Amino acid sequence: MRHEFMGYVRPDGQVGCRNHVAVIPSVTCAGDVASAVVRQVAGCVGYFHHQGCCQLPPDLDRVTETLISLGCSPNVGAALVISLGCEGTDTERLIAELRATGKPVRVVRIQELGGVSSAIKAGIDAAQELVMEISGLQRQPVGIDRLVMAIKCGGSDTTSGMASNCVIGYVADKLVDLGATVVFGETTEFLGGEHLLARRAVTPEVGKKIYDIVDKMEARARSLGCDMRRGQPTPGNIEGGLSSIEEKSLGAIVKSGTRPIQGVMEYPERAGDRKGLWIKDTPGREPEILTGMAATGAQFMMFSTGRGAPQGFPTMPVLKICGNPNTYENMRHDMDLNAGRIITGEASIEEVGEEAFRAALALLSGRQTKNETLGYHSSIDIYTMGPVI
Repeated sequence: MRHEFMGYVRPDGQVGCRNHVAVIPSVTCAGDVASAVVRQVAGCVGYFHHQGCCQLPPDLDRVTETLISLGCSPNVGAALVISLGCEGTDTERLIAELRATGKPVRVVRIQELGGVSSAIKAGIDAAQELVMEISGLQRQPVGIDRLVMAIKCGGSDTTSGMASNCVIGYVADKLVDLGATVVFGETTEFLGGEHLLARRAVTPEVGKKIYDIVDKMEARARSLGCDMRRGQPTPGNIEGGLSSIEEKSLGAIVKSGTRPIQGVMEYPERAGDRKGLWIKDTPGREPEILTGMAATGAQFMMFSTGRGAPQGFPTMPVLKICGNPNTYENMRHDMDLNAGRIITGEASIEEVGEEAFRAALALLSGRQTKNETLGYHSSIDIYTMGPVI
């Protein structure tokens, strides 16, 4: 059986499930202009990050690379770059690489235009033209092998590892077997379970890389006098019944399923033609990991929660799978799927997994998630390694 979804085929061959105009401030100082444009023009979403100036060169490179990857997302039909004019990010490279995708791209330069009010007017005019230009694009049937799914868990409790993570693991295995790409991260939540992931690596080199990213993350914490293994679980996790970082990690890695791990991607990297199951080296905090996963080129994310994490992302729909039946009832306007029926014995992992798979296909073909309908999807920031200067 061939599984398909109705997507937007881009000039570079990528396939999107949404058709946004992305308004991209190249530096935090341009964020208010970008925000004013997004508020005024329907069909636009913004990447309102806090980077791009007074950072060390490796971090400025990372910000540039991440903004490029976000703008190249298949869910972005056109892009409007808002530049201050003196930022540390490589704005000209950002513009050039976005244009190389074949998408319509416009640029507003605040300093050149004489300030904020002129830039807002120019931005609104440009954004309106872009929305109209791409609004006539039509969805086409495409195979599921064109899909990239990101996965994450957050607001976890004991039901996450017993139900909702298991459902996502089921879907992850199914998608990999159908020729799609699945990407997971949260390096901080590999602690105590990294050896289990390394066993699934396709080569010893990939296994070593998994250990390396965990060691690097722990070393960074130790350089500040902190012990990662004592700082986790979070207070919310503990209140939800998780007793140790090992217990949290064992539940978290269940969502990756059981298939071999093909490799490890760096934070700004795009998936490109990679197939199968991949790790992306990311933190666990939502604004940074959602940004990193959207930069992968994922059309959507499947997100497991037990205590109830409602947020989404501007251009990447986030499907919430809730493992706790009580949380689902209490937050039913935020949670998309009730995996708590596994806990109550009303359904099996496989049954809810198939329901989640069908929900993903509906999402990919245009059905909105609950955080999309509420407009609760501005969680974005870029994960950087050094201090501001």
